[in-house]
Amino acid sequence: MEKLTSSCGSGGWAGSAFLFLQSNLQQVDLPALYKDPEQKINVFKALKLTLSDSAGGLDGYEILKVHDTESALIIQIKFSDEMHCTAFLESYTSGGLKQCLGQHLKAVLPVTEELEFDTKLKAGSKTLDDFLKDRDRCLLCIKEAQPDRLRDDEVAQLETTLQSLMLNNRHPSEAVHKGSSSSSSEPLSPVLPLNSREEGSLLPSHSFKFQGRVYDDRRLTSSDHQKFAFVIGKQWKKVGRSLQKGCRALKDPAIDNLAYEFDRDGLYEQAYQMLSKFRQSEGKKAKLSRLISALEENGLMGIAEQMLDIQPAERQ
Repeated sequence: MEKLTSSCGSGGWAGSAFLFLQSNLQQVDLPALYKDPEQKINVFKALKLTLSDSAGGLDGYEILKVHDTESALIIQIKFSDEMHCTAFLESYTSGGLKQCLGQHLKAVLPVTEELEFDTKLKAGSKTLDDFLKDRDRCLLCIKEAQPDRLRDDEVAQLETTLQSLMLNNRHPSEAVHKGSSSSSSEPLSPVLPLNSREEGSLLPSHSFKFQGRVYDDRRLTSSDHQKFAFVIGKQWKKVGRSLQKGCRALKDPAIDNLAYEFDRDGLYEQAYQMLSKFRQSEGKKAKLSRLISALEENGLMGIAEQMLDIQPAERQ
């Protein structure tokens, strides 16, 4: 494994942190699952989706190495963007990261119990859990702990595998899939969004494309509404600002007003009220495709997959 010979490379903002993860559920041994060749890609995908959801997008960070000890997984993360690092810290502090990880892992593991985790975040010799409320100090510690390695070969191979799965899902003859359906033969859903719309004109009416696959479009339901409010966490404002482009009810300062009005009620209620405004204002135009597009625009691919009930190939 090649080591970095300079602290920051391009001279921009960069830092490093170690995320320790240990399951509280006896039958869920994360290091053993990661060592299992059949489960490794699923565990890695769950980690990627969790970081994407927590950091607020696909940019600004990368996994350098995944260490599997006897009791815990340790993920070495490189941050190259202060904004995304801040979003990650906010999600970690609020418990959003644990919630996302539990949801993503539960989708690939044969368990019915809710997953809970013990976590620890370190930067260099500093344990950030000791002063998480001091955001500036946490950022400084992460920045001072410059990455000491390039991306591990195993991680690079896992990234390539996920990219390959994404490309395989782009075949133009693929059938239309229901957003609420699942199949044991369904390919593993990719992590990254498509950047091309070359087949857009071939889409059936009342349908939309996500990650190279076609889904039936429909009005948002109460079930969609509740699911979104439960999983979106602090990212609801970003999604709201994406939705506001075609929705007058969410134009400024509506979103900030919602955050202030429902501050004491928590993130669930804030997100719920935002989507309520969207559904009430847009009526029949409040479509699933618009919500998925807003999530995709903000790099929240894991949440978009949950909204579409996409299941991994290994789930029976």
